Amino acid sequence: MGRGAYWIQRMCRFERAMGSECRGERHHGMKPGGEGKVEKLKSRSKLKLWMIRTMTTVLLWTCVLQLTALGGTWGPRVLKGWPSCFTPSFSPLSLKQVTPVVEKIVLPPKRIYRNNGYVMVSCNGGLNQMRGAICDMVAIARYLNVTLIVPELDKSSFWADPSEFQDIFDVDHFIASLRDEVRILKELPPRLKRRAELGMVYSMPPVSWSDISYYQNQILPLIKKHKIVHFNRTDARLANNGLPLEIQKLRCRVNYAALRFTSEIEELGRRVIRILRQNGPFLVLHLRYEMDMLAFSGCTHGCTIEEAEELTRMRYAYPWWKEKVINSELKRKDGLCPLTPEETALILGALDIDRNIQVYIAAGEIYGGKRRMAALSDAYPNVVRKEILLGPSDLGYFQNHSSQMAALDYMVSLESDVFIPTYDGNMAKVVEGHRRYLGFKKTITLDRKLLVELIDQYNNGTLGWDDFSSSVKATHANRMGRPTRRVVIPDRPKEEDYFYANPQECLQQPDKPWTSLVHHDGTNLSRTPLA
Repeated sequence: MGRGAYWIQRMCRFERAMGSECRGERHHGMKPGGEGKVEKLKSRSKLKLWMIRTMTTVLLWTCVLQLTALGGTWGPRVLKGWPSCFTPSFSPLSLKQVTPVVEKIVLPPKRIYRNNGYVMVSCNGGLNQMRGAICDMVAIARYLNVTLIVPELDKSSFWADPSEFQDIFDVDHFIASLRDEVRILKELPPRLKRRAELGMVYSMPPVSWSDISYYQNQILPLIKKHKIVHFNRTDARLANNGLPLEIQKLRCRVNYAALRFTSEIEELGRRVIRILRQNGPFLVLHLRYEMDMLAFSGCTHGCTIEEAEELTRMRYAYPWWKEKVINSELKRKDGLCPLTPEETALILGALDIDRNIQVYIAAGEIYGGKRRMAALSDAYPNVVRKEILLGPSDLGYFQNHSSQMAALDYMVSLESDVFIPTYDGNMAKVVEGHRRYLGFKKTITLDRKLLVELIDQYNNGTLGWDDFSSSVKATHANRMGRPTRRVVIPDRPKEEDYFYANPQECLQQPDKPWTSLVHHDGTNLSRTPLA
C-alpha cells in the first residue's frame, strides 16, 4: 500500500471516531441545571472539530505532495492525462506530450600530458594564410606537448580587419574537437596573463619552412625556460614535406574539421549557395584583380598611366611590402601576374565554358570597376557577386570585415561545380586542397606563363581562335584537380607545391583517375554545355 493511501485510511478512521464522540456528547451532556458544563462541552466540541479540519487539511496536502513526488514516474501517464476544469478540451495539455530528444554531442576524451609551457600566436596575412598558419600551430603545439592559446588574428595588415578568432571561427568547437590532441585555452591562466600584460613574454618569429626537429631542438627549450613563447609571425613556418605522417594528418584534421565558421557565416553562406543552385550549375572565379593585389605584385598590364602611378605610390606606402621596383611586363611574361578580367574572359571561352553558366566572382572590389569588367560581363552575362545575391541588410554585419567576407566566398567556392583562380594566392591554394579532400572536385589551375604567350599571339593575329582554344584546352587537360603527387624541390620550399593545395597524405585515392565531373542532375561538367 502506498504512503498516500495509508494516511487517507488513517484520516477516515480518526474522523469517524471523533464524529461518534461528538454525537455522544450531544445526547448525554445536556442535563437540567448543568448549563455551565454544557457550555464547556460545546467549547471542547468546537475545538475538536477545528482540530479535525486542521488535521484533515494537513493529511490532504500530504497526499498531494506524495502524488506530486511520484508524478515523475507515473504522473505523465496518469495525472497529466486527467481533464481539468481549467483546461479546455482542445488544450495542448490534453494531447499526448512529446518531449524533444536533444542529440548529445560526444566529445573525444581529453589527452593527458605533462604541459611544457604555453604558446601564444599572432597570425599575419589574409584569412586563408592565417588558416594554414593555425593548422601548423596546432600541429606544433601537439608535438611539443604545450598548451596553445587561441590564435590572435591579424588586425594591422592592409585590410585592417578588426575580427577576432571567435568572429570567424566557432571557437568552442575548435577547442573541444581537438581536446584529444592538444590543450587549447581562450586565454592564459591569471598569473601568466598578468606577466603577458606587463610584456614579460619571449616573442619571436619561427624560421620559415622549418621541419619538426627545429621546433623540438630550438623552440621547446625556449618554452621550458620562459614558460610563455609568443610567435609574432606564423606564415609558412612549417615545412610542406618530410614531416611525420601523424603531423600531416593532424594539419588536415584541423583544417577540414576543427576550423568551422561561425553559425552566422555558415547560415549566410548556405543561403548564397541555395540561391545559386536554384538557377543551375555555377562556376566560381577567384578573380584576383583588387587594388592591393596589383600594388603588391606590381602588375599593371591593361591599366592607364594614372592607375599604374597610383598603384606604385601605394606599394611604396606599405613598408612590409619589400619589393618596390618591379618590371610589370617582365613579371607578366614569367607568369607571375594575375590574369586581367579581359584575359580571363578569353580563357573561359577557349575552355568552352558555356556562356550561360552563372559566374560567381569570389573577390573584393575589382580595380577599374565596370570598365575592366566589361569584356567578362559581355562574354558571360550571368556574372554575380554576393553583393548582388544578398541585400544590404544581410551583409551589413560583414562590411569592413574583409576576412568575414572572404569566409563567405570560401564556402561558396567549396560548393561550386567548377573553381578557377586567376592567381595562385593563399585562397586559391587552400580551396584547391579542400576541394581535393571533398572528392577531387573540379578545379582548373591556370598555367599563366603559357597562357600569356598564347593570349599575346591571339591578340596580335598570329594565332587563330581554333588553334588558340585547342592549345588552351590541351595545356589544362591535366590541371583539373585530379589526384597527383606534390612536387618536392629540396632546399627551395617556396617553389614547391604547397601542402594545403594538395594534402596527399589525407586524401582517399580513387581506383581510377577522374576523367570528368558530373553534376548532381547528371550534366557533364567537363565540356560545354554546363547548363
